[in-house]
Amino acid sequence: MLLILLTMSIVLASVLVHYLSLMGLSLLMPALRVAGPLKILIGVVGAILAHVIEAGLFAGAYYYMSGTPGWGELHGAYSGTYADSLYFSLTTYTTLGYGDIQPMGPVRYLAGLEALTGFVLITWTASYLFVEMRRYWDR
Repeated sequence: MLLILLTMSIVLASVLVHYLSLMGLSLLMPALRVAGPLKILIGVVGAILAHVIEAGLFAGAYYYMSGTPGWGELHGAYSGTYADSLYFSLTTYTTLGYGDIQPMGPVRYLAGLEALTGFVLITWTASYLFVEMRRYWDR
């Protein structure tokens, strides 16, 4: 039960970070006194930063879980550092999944939901940027 609560908390926190990031970009971009294509560039960079923060939330959970008995482990090219946790999180979040680090035990649940969350949030970003491109690209 604790695993489910932890996982859902991280998923909800990631969605909230993404919502607030896109909302902030939506408020910022019209106020910028730069050319339309540069606004799109700022939107892309802002969205990437939001994704990195979100993957960082998951990485914190992997780092904690892999060092705590009963939560599962990350095997393979995993040395137990936060950097390795972030690397695993980014490859999971983007659904790239190289396979050099594998989750074992209960931590697999977190990895599965991270992939789903990342896919949804990346798609949300693509939709958002499409709308912003239509608004600013030709101006």
